[in-house]
Amino acid sequence: MTVVHRRDFLRIAAASAAGLAITGAPLRSALGAPLMIGVLIPGSKSDKGWMESGYDGMRAAEKRHGDKIKVSFIENVKFADMEQALVALATKNALVIGVGGQTEASVRKVAKRFPKVKFSVVGGNRGTQDDNVSQYDVRQAEIAFVAGAAAAMLSKNGAISYVGGLEIPAIVNAGKEFGNGARSIKPDIKYTESYTGDFDDVAKSKEATLAAISQGADIHYHILNLGLRGMEQAAREKGTHIIGSYTDRCGTNPLYVAYTITGVGFQVEYAIDQVVAGTWHAEFKPFGLAMGPKASDIAICSGSTPEMLARLNEIKKSILAGTIKVLES
Repeated sequence: MTVVHRRDFLRIAAASAAGLAITGAPLRSALGAPLMIGVLIPGSKSDKGWMESGYDGMRAAEKRHGDKIKVSFIENVKFADMEQALVALATKNALVIGVGGQTEASVRKVAKRFPKVKFSVVGGNRGTQDDNVSQYDVRQAEIAFVAGAAAAMLSKNGAISYVGGLEIPAIVNAGKEFGNGARSIKPDIKYTESYTGDFDDVAKSKEATLAAISQGADIHYHILNLGLRGMEQAAREKGTHIIGSYTDRCGTNPLYVAYTITGVGFQVEYAIDQVVAGTWHAEFKPFGLAMGPKASDIAICSGSTPEMLARLNEIKKSILAGTIKVLES
């Protein structure tokens, strides 16, 4: 595994701007050589959230495929620098993966310059299908509905909250469905929904969580990255609890009563598996509950009963059957 540093991708991008020839890497540079794969992680790979889940999937694929692949990655890239980072990765790799919908616009732009390179976006949106770009939809709204039902059953106060980062459709729809899921269990539950405008702002996440706690919320759900630390601080100070996102980490922190699995890492693995097998093709692919528990599920860490687990399983089946309809991610 190789970490590409900022100075390196800026140098490559500068060469591109100067008009020097840049070509995409072939699938294999020589017979028996490893398949070159580049991964763009916009945030921190240790955020306990979306980015870390993507990083974990990358490492799992790297371990499983061994010397068949060689992976490089760039993390903590600001939006203004994403195009430059993607150029650096596309120059040296056969497959480039953007971990997050915020990479999609830059991926589409860079993909046109590198038609021989394959690109996959985890958290991509349905839209115009480019010949060398795949978009994978995590369908966060589905599992958010299930999380809302769990929160309503776990709450002792009859009050819950949700904090999202950017107020964009995928994040807002997840918040709406979290509330809908809670109301399917307790129609009169008190629900507080807020957005910080930044997935990584610790202070704003703490402020939003404390505001919800002042309204009685004792179970919190989120779509945050590093901002999650603020929610944890608030919950720790006030004795409330969190339903975590992205990865099952039950047993690692008593603040968490449950975790949703949203398969970010699973989708990174999917892209790598497809290109290694020679079956990768440009597609829009919804994941979610239909793709199984590695793609979407919920794990209750504490406080569950057989009746609760049975009810949550019924809800998941109803979503899959279409009798419970949720918003698109």
